[in-house]
Amino acid sequence: MQKMAEPLGLRDECGEGTSGAPALAGSCLADNRLNLDVYPDGCRRFLQLFKEQQGEVVQVEFLRLSSNDCLIDTAVGSLPHLKHLKSLVLKGGHARDEFGSYQHGSLTSLPPDLGDLRCLTHLDLSFNRLSVLPSCILHLPSLRVLLVSHNSLVTLPEDFGCLSKLTFFSAMKNQLKDLPQSIGDLSMLQDLDLSENALELLPEEVGNLHNCTELDLSGNCLLSIPDSLANLKSLRRLHLHSNLLVTVPASLASLPNLSRLDLQNNCLRAIPAEIQALPFVHVRGNPLGETEPCPQAGLKSLHNVINSCISSGSFTVTSEGCRVVLACGIHFYFPPGAAADPLRICFRSLTPDPQWVKLRHHDVLLSRVLELQPHGVQFQQEVQIWMPYISPQTLHQHEVVVRTFSGQSWSDLKTRVKWKRKSKKCVAHCGVLHFSWFLVVSRLVQNECKVPAEGTLLFSSVDPNIKVIFPPGVTKEPRSVKLQVLPVSAEEIQEITASAGCRASPLLYLSQDSTVDFLKPVRIQLPLPPGITGLNLDRSRLHILHGDLEGQTWNDITSEVVLEFTHLYAVFEVTHFSWYWLWYTTKTYIGGIAKKVYERLRLYQVNFIALQRKRDPEQVLLQCVPKHKVDPVLKKLQDRYRGPEPSDMVEMFEGEQFFAAFERGISIDMDRPDCVDGRLSFIFYSHLKNMKEIYVTSPVDRKGQAVKGQVSFYRGAVPDSIPEDASRRRKGPDSLWLATLPIKLPQLKPQRDENPGSLNGFSFPPLNLGNAETGYLTQANLLSIARRVGADWQSIGLNLGLTYQQIECIGYNNRQDLNKQILDMLFLWAQQNSEDPDCVSKLITAMKESGRQDIADEIDAIIELGRQKYSESIRRVGLEQESSTEDSAIAMT
Repeated sequence: MQKMAEPLGLRDECGEGTSGAPALAGSCLADNRLNLDVYPDGCRRFLQLFKEQQGEVVQVEFLRLSSNDCLIDTAVGSLPHLKHLKSLVLKGGHARDEFGSYQHGSLTSLPPDLGDLRCLTHLDLSFNRLSVLPSCILHLPSLRVLLVSHNSLVTLPEDFGCLSKLTFFSAMKNQLKDLPQSIGDLSMLQDLDLSENALELLPEEVGNLHNCTELDLSGNCLLSIPDSLANLKSLRRLHLHSNLLVTVPASLASLPNLSRLDLQNNCLRAIPAEIQALPFVHVRGNPLGETEPCPQAGLKSLHNVINSCISSGSFTVTSEGCRVVLACGIHFYFPPGAAADPLRICFRSLTPDPQWVKLRHHDVLLSRVLELQPHGVQFQQEVQIWMPYISPQTLHQHEVVVRTFSGQSWSDLKTRVKWKRKSKKCVAHCGVLHFSWFLVVSRLVQNECKVPAEGTLLFSSVDPNIKVIFPPGVTKEPRSVKLQVLPVSAEEIQEITASAGCRASPLLYLSQDSTVDFLKPVRIQLPLPPGITGLNLDRSRLHILHGDLEGQTWNDITSEVVLEFTHLYAVFEVTHFSWYWLWYTTKTYIGGIAKKVYERLRLYQVNFIALQRKRDPEQVLLQCVPKHKVDPVLKKLQDRYRGPEPSDMVEMFEGEQFFAAFERGISIDMDRPDCVDGRLSFIFYSHLKNMKEIYVTSPVDRKGQAVKGQVSFYRGAVPDSIPEDASRRRKGPDSLWLATLPIKLPQLKPQRDENPGSLNGFSFPPLNLGNAETGYLTQANLLSIARRVGADWQSIGLNLGLTYQQIECIGYNNRQDLNKQILDMLFLWAQQNSEDPDCVSKLITAMKESGRQDIADEIDAIIELGRQKYSESIRRVGLEQESSTEDSAIAMT
């Protein structure tokens, strides 16, 4: 199966790619389009095409390359030869760093002769490293759309106004401090986006943009705006939120077409009555002369900031201090003087990536990652942060802490926990002097102390019977010691080991901030295992186990230490710290058993729910949830699903692997894209955010036929072969049968080149969007468009009218497959709007609003081609142009 990540050559009309030498040698460029940005070696392919098929490549009108490509500078050098180029995208942001942030491209300049592209109307240089606007841009006479967002521009050229045909300009997320007066010469400009910059003043000439319909100045440092804005009679939307505005001109109320005025998160003390009377003005987050309750005496200008964007956004902090409340429930309190100068704070909510969010043993993740920028910014007073988190009701002897990342490692902050009755949420509260990344975790309760040269005593608050005694002279320099304890019940030990003769004390973990061993032995007191006292103690059955720092191996050190016993305790001495465990068992060597028990204790019990959809029993929902969430989840799903049938709930553990085998003739289509080595992998996340994997195997070859039958779930290794009813005969602790579920897995044929309506093996129902006269968008067209969308799919979906919940659901259901996210978003919208004759124009508008003029141009070209074909068909059947659409359709049939 051909994957999207493979380098492709030229594209045909349906958007399908051809690869390999034959494509380079003989293919023709259809519709003058070349799109290589989604491939890791797109620039290499472009240069190869330019070398071998230069005669065709120089005719290209639409070109998109990734500036994250290491060959982008070489590729850019060839662009001046493409004299017919209309749309050029040299955009970064096609890769993410280890923290989930988009990586900027490497472009810092453009070749001077790029200004010779007389036909270029659309130029996108977003997500690059431009500090100045390349001078060649000012020589592009046909340029209508220019995007330089997410760069490092400090200023614009004085003669920027010479781009007289410019209708759309976006410079959001730069460092612009001022604007040239010539910006007023952009008489055709309709959309101007200067949000998230450092603008303090606007030139009066901004009022000359008479065709401007949308002006976005949000997220700057504006203290005032000029009265000349009242001259923008075409203006419909004016975004001024998140600035430092104290007042606004009353003349804004006279703008005849204004339908939105956003003044949120400013410092407005008074708003003109004319402005307040507007029904579409938004003013939340302004003090308006009122004083909010303040936790510190002397704070007179505390204001709330309500930000409607859950995943990302920004706000401004001044020296007066403020309280910030994000819509996702996160609170900040900046005391007066925390920031000496006005400071723009950017925030993002990120999905935890196991590659860099490293949980320690027995930790549980309770929140998403909160990123606050600028990283490392130092505050003069502590900033208070309140983060809501998921309550780990099933975890005992744990505590909740906020964990922060310094860029090198994670560390825990002093945290207080509060239950908010009104919102019914748990909140973790901490104070910080700098910003970075933050998340909330549940960890084993931690007791710590400073060990001086004269010695001290440390005991556990979880089990006071556990003590660590530091004698005098144990260290020269004071050092910090931490102690954590995990109680282990006798029932857990017996269940895991399947032996009534095994018992263990609580699990003890000791650590210190020094790499040097103690100068004298440290005495450790552990309680004897449950049911064991000095009266019935058999010393030959008692073992002290030592685990390494990662807890991966356990060694019996009974013969290496001197054990002393009392009626209730065992006491021994050590000079270095790690995991310690006291076991009472009949087995002479128990390291393997201890490792198995330890691994199981790191996991948390959840339930595996199998539900069948009421409307289509062949569809099965497989879900993992914590024990205490089972009933609410079943209640929530009972309208759409029935069951659980017949397996009921199956107890599992967080992080455990389960395998499922088809029986009674069920087979898997081996060509499915998610079928690997004859297995289908189902990956789940429970409420506690740890991953589940369930594999469905197919030992029976039915020649591609999908047959009804059953699937049985097993714990442990995948068996070599599973005959019918094998689940009832398998024995042993590593081959436990869990459940049998009736299921049908329908065959899913990959249609590839023989049917352009498929992508990565997934097929979609036929679609025709629009109408015959104005032109149709077909299923194949949507698939072609999907290949160009990339990381912008969420903003495009929102501009298409999909809800934030729908976007989140699509992202979660396909969290490891960007292509599937894009397809699901486009086809969900298409299915919802297939009856709307104006849906194609709405799609074009959404692409423009998302900064994707290149895709909008492509859709226009597709529609124009459709119109031409329709006109040809009309002429072919001899009908007049004024004939009705219905008659035309009949005649064409």
